[in-house]
Amino acid sequence: MKRLVSISSSEDIFPEYRNTPIGLLLEYHNLGRKPDTYTQAQMLIGMCMDNRKHLHIPDNFAFIIRTGGANLRYSEFKVSYAIAVGNVQHIVLIGHNNCGMVNLISRKDEFINGLVDKAGLDREWAEEHFLHFAPMFEIGNEIDFVTSEAKRLRLRYPKVTVAPMIYKVEDNLLYLVNEK
Repeated sequence: MKRLVSISSSEDIFPEYRNTPIGLLLEYHNLGRKPDTYTQAQMLIGMCMDNRKHLHIPDNFAFIIRTGGANLRYSEFKVSYAIAVGNVQHIVLIGHNNCGMVNLISRKDEFINGLVDKAGLDREWAEEHFLHFAPMFEIGNEIDFVTSEAKRLRLRYPKVTVAPMIYKVEDNLLYLVNEK
């Protein structure tokens, strides 16, 4: 099974996303579609806080929530707000390769030392902080995580279309995740 689907033409966009804000996102970012003018958000984008990612989309096109690993579990009120008040009916979750939220335990010492050296925190407190929060924010595999998060959000908001994607940092393109 090919899990990541590259988008190099409009025909590559899954039929269920064509002529929707999800399809437009792919056209703007990957295909260089000329920006349209928007006065209100068309969708919600949940993406990682990683600084290596930048989306090519028009102003006012989307609400964007950036969290480690594109993990929206602890931003659910903001998601609900975008749906209830912002009137969005489409959500895209964008994970990326080489994500720092994968295998967090391997960064334990770097994390603790960084808090001690760069923030002036007590070493014991920094270690407790890591041990308390790392399990909440560990995402495992990027593709598996955005797929499972999309499924979770579909169950939570059954009338909203949710699409998982991956951003490859080496080519700065979005890829659809084949969930089948």
